[in-house]
Amino acid sequence: VQLQASGGGLVQPGGSLRLSCAASGRTSSIHVMAWYRQAPGKERELVAIITFGGTTTYRDSVKGRFTISRDNAKNMLYLEMTSLKPEDTAIYYCSADTPRRYWGQGTQVTVSS
Repeated sequence: VQLQASGGGLVQPGGSLRLSCAASGRTSSIHVMAWYRQAPGKERELVAIITFGGTTTYRDSVKGRFTISRDNAKNMLYLEMTSLKPEDTAIYYCSADTPRRYWGQGTQVTVSS
């Protein structure tokens, strides 16, 4: 399984971004997909997770602001981010479990005025 993340960028506080992650290869074996992030000097943390059936879970700090979704027919994973805060600044990684975990290359999100 190969994952390609995109959609990061520089945005002002309160702004929005939509991240995308394209999966290729043995995508029929993917069960759970997720978004993680890693800020400078910090460990990678789970942001949101979605099962094949669409059940979602979010870390508390992004609840109500971020929405994870997937299109199984197109092998795509998305993260809609609104009301962005400077503390959301990080490299965002998508992952897919088959159950072996595969990682995308990461996309930088910077929230700054």
